Amino acid sequence: MASCKSSIALNSTDRVGSSHPPRVSGEIHVIIGPMFAGKTTSLLRRIRSERNNGRNVAMIKSSKDTRYAIDSVVTHDGVKFPCWALPDLTSFRHNVGEDAYEKLDVVGIDEAQFFEDLYDFCCKAADTDGKTVILSGLDGDYLRRSFGSVLDIIPLADTVTKLTARCEVCGKKAFFTFRKTAATQTELIGGADLYMPVCRQHYVNGQTVVQTSRIVLESTNVHHQTTQFSSLEAATAAAVLQSQ
Repeated sequence: MASCKSSIALNSTDRVGSSHPPRVSGEIHVIIGPMFAGKTTSLLRRIRSERNNGRNVAMIKSSKDTRYAIDSVVTHDGVKFPCWALPDLTSFRHNVGEDAYEKLDVVGIDEAQFFEDLYDFCCKAADTDGKTVILSGLDGDYLRRSFGSVLDIIPLADTVTKLTARCEVCGKKAFFTFRKTAATQTELIGGADLYMPVCRQHYVNGQTVVQTSRIVLESTNVHHQTTQFSSLEAATAAAVLQSQ
């Protein structure tokens, strides 16, 4: 992760007596929360508001996310906004073109946890290029560990908004994302088929069910592959939680 120090140093356009006015500094706004908390909805609402106020906007999402559309950011309830689907943020300026980039006022980034170069891009866009960056993403993965570099942006941010979802088990505020499958990789893109939002109590209960299922299965000497054990554990945990 590179330092932003060089981006805030005075340059020739900042010095007193320069014939060129200094570039207006940008802003960074971060929207985080678990899955199904309305992060993308909030992001699109702010981007549309900026556009309605006469500012030039552009939206970016990871090309990894093809759940609902290839060239649009789409909320879980079907609201769409055209976007650039890219493997990384560094390529955005080249793809959009120098002239178009210079004219941009606001850049929106959806599912920001998938971009490894998020920190460097936000630094340069806001500190050097004068852009307003509004990003949304998961702050934690299904194990409640930091996901990508979203949390690294908080020290850079003007504002941070933490959204909550509704626990699918009890209806209370949900701060966490429970994975309903046995897969263990951090990046597993999906929707309600793979994940559900849960409160603290039911996140812990779900993990307890997974561990208990493993102990029971192993104690009965059922000879299956580890992945089959895990599949049954995850399915059992999800079923138990949803039946409560």
